[in-house]
Amino acid sequence: MAGPARAQATRHWFILAFAGLLVFCLVLNLGLGSVKMSWSELLAALASRGEVGGEVLWEIRLPRALSAVFGGGALAASGLLLQVLFHNPIVDPFVLGISSGASLAVAVVLLAGLFWGGSVVPPLLLHSAAFLGATAVLGVVVALAGKVRSTVTLLLIGLMLAYLGNAGSDLLLAVAEKERVHAFVLWTLGSFSGARWEEVGVLVPATTVLLGLSYLLCKPLNALLLGEDYAQSMGVNLKALRVLLVFLSSGLAALVTSFAGPVAFVGLVAPHLARLLLATSDSRYLLPGAVLAGGAITGACDLVARVALAPVELPLSAVTALFGAPVVISLLLRRGTVI
Repeated sequence: MAGPARAQATRHWFILAFAGLLVFCLVLNLGLGSVKMSWSELLAALASRGEVGGEVLWEIRLPRALSAVFGGGALAASGLLLQVLFHNPIVDPFVLGISSGASLAVAVVLLAGLFWGGSVVPPLLLHSAAFLGATAVLGVVVALAGKVRSTVTLLLIGLMLAYLGNAGSDLLLAVAEKERVHAFVLWTLGSFSGARWEEVGVLVPATTVLLGLSYLLCKPLNALLLGEDYAQSMGVNLKALRVLLVFLSSGLAALVTSFAGPVAFVGLVAPHLARLLLATSDSRYLLPGAVLAGGAITGACDLVARVALAPVELPLSAVTALFGAPVVISLLLRRGTVI
């Protein structure tokens, strides 16, 4: 088999391996937890929702596992799109202020006690507030992406928006009651523990549509990798492409943040993991590879966060960093490549 054909076949095998790993993580998430189930009991619970095991599986574990793998895939795709747009390998999905906008809106609800005076804020209100905050920042960034010519300027504006959001949250933290601060800090740690079928019904189809639209941009993304002048010479409308990339990447990050809070590291590490293992910059391979890797990483980390010190649940963002950073450092040192 010739060199290019062999490399292409290897990439296909790696993508299949990523898919297999994701399915494996999904099955582990269904089978492991505080309620012990053998594999035969797990199969029986899948067939019947009436028993205790069936209730645990269908009402808690399955929606949470689906949210984690789809959320991880969304963050990975978001990170990859932004890294290509800004030609910067250390950009992550929250660089444009999406997380800060969501955090500020949640802080207004949780810390300032606006819109809800009770001690326990309904999850739907929190999701709605986070989504409104994230989409408000998304709207500003998309509008600016159509006017600003330089991607560096757009990146700096995103960073300033993030600082503004963080400043607002910090001011509210300084004057909030202690009980409200605790609830807000828990939200900022990121978790899929609150996932139910209502959230899955929004997250899964919306993520699927945005990922499908992202894949349609693989050809102009490959042209953009070779420079803006080359992309323009190939007929790519840079202004329209920039707006689309900002909309898709920020929309994917906003969806996940609305339901799970800020989940760090996945959007940064999954594209690098896919890039190192697939040994290519071709977005036709990198995008599905990063999505599958992001889903598998998030599914595995969510399982560790849930069962490692049960009944105490670990912060998901801390687990993703502890899991991902050594893996990427090891791959970088072993391959000796420059990303």
